[in-house]
Amino acid sequence: MGNPLKEVELAGSKDSDAKPPESAEVPLLSDSTQNDTPDEASKSDQTPANDKESKKLDDIGGDDQAPLLSQHRNDAAAKGTQMPHANGATTEVVQYPPELIKEMESKYAAYVRHDVYGNWGTRSVSLFEKLQLLVALVTICPIRVFLLFAILVLFYVICKLCTLRVTASSSDEGQESFAHMTGVRRTIIVRSGRFLARAMLFMFGFYYIPVENRTSEEMQSLHLGLGDSEESQDGEAKVLDNARPGAIVSNHVSYLDILYHMSASFPSFVAKRSVAKLPLVGLISKCLGCVYVQREYRSSDHKGVSGVVTDRLEAAHNDPNAPGLLLFPEGTTTNGGYLLPFKTGAFRARTPVQPVILKYPFSRFSPAWDTISGARHVVLLMCQYVNHLEVVRLPVYRPTQKECSDPKLYANNVRRLMAAEGDFTMSDIGLYEKRIFHCALLGKPLPPAPAPQGSESK
Repeated sequence: MGNPLKEVELAGSKDSDAKPPESAEVPLLSDSTQNDTPDEASKSDQTPANDKESKKLDDIGGDDQAPLLSQHRNDAAAKGTQMPHANGATTEVVQYPPELIKEMESKYAAYVRHDVYGNWGTRSVSLFEKLQLLVALVTICPIRVFLLFAILVLFYVICKLCTLRVTASSSDEGQESFAHMTGVRRTIIVRSGRFLARAMLFMFGFYYIPVENRTSEEMQSLHLGLGDSEESQDGEAKVLDNARPGAIVSNHVSYLDILYHMSASFPSFVAKRSVAKLPLVGLISKCLGCVYVQREYRSSDHKGVSGVVTDRLEAAHNDPNAPGLLLFPEGTTTNGGYLLPFKTGAFRARTPVQPVILKYPFSRFSPAWDTISGARHVVLLMCQYVNHLEVVRLPVYRPTQKECSDPKLYANNVRRLMAAEGDFTMSDIGLYEKRIFHCALLGKPLPPAPAPQGSESK
């Protein structure tokens, strides 16, 4: 995808309708590429090229919704050539017509950058903008890099001291955590972690973050966007109260989302297993109590990620000392103006959830981590003198009896609530469409069609 530092999303495909996917999988918060397994790659290689491309077109909406992409495929076939795909031997740059790119920008609007620098940060900018960037690059940027690294090292040292002579809790699923600690050690980790996470946001230019806490009374007087759903017209009132949530569910715009939530409530989150082995960050993630995911793990003797997440959600709901769990049910980032279909992993435990809405207003560079490389994003972000983040915390959403028995309905209703209150446009595209869009912008072959959901591990 050309974005090696981005978040990994565990979901690989989307449903064709407007309802959230049924998968119980939980999106990850690090790394953005999803590699095909050898079995999937071999199956793809055995599939005729025309069938593979037809499947791709079906997955992005069919010929009617993507006529130019269909025409591009047909033109290639008419010339006796195959349309290149990611798991083939073709390595040359693919020339996509400008009209096709514009069509994709309209269809995949949730991933289009609207700031001064444009998609991938390569748009031509004015001389004044270049001068601003140059001044910031040689003045404030080096200072911010040094201070951010110093804060990270400081928190690592605090975590190291607080975990001396403490054995990490482990499970059959390979989970390791220091979140079970109580007393003074845990208090020091949580309070210092929240303070230093806010300090890191300050170093990134988020000097002031306004937070609006909606009350139950305010919510009842607002249009929640739920009344038009047949599933919600079952005579059961929506309950929005102060019950202890099992999970914090938030829209996903940037890696900065994690820093904000750390500063606000210091929750655990779902991460790739390799994160636990990273220098500095590995120990910090264990102190957060992260749920680690190993996608290659297929043993039927263990409950899997979905089961671990469900247990953690129930513990967070019932035990005041258990760490909360932060989940991004969209499974990937957007440009900040859209809300993608929610996966059901955060809602299968039938526990209340805390919806949190994050908005990043901007005038020059957008903090949204989408359609831009990781290194370029970090540099441009730190070269912007002031960045803005606005937060809306909705009341805890307790599911009705019908929502408890139907996680898909539960997820969809929470999504509609957040879209109405955050003024988001609901979009039905997903990670696969993002890959198609990125490949087209970068002149790369189209990605292979995702494996059926049934082949994914829970």
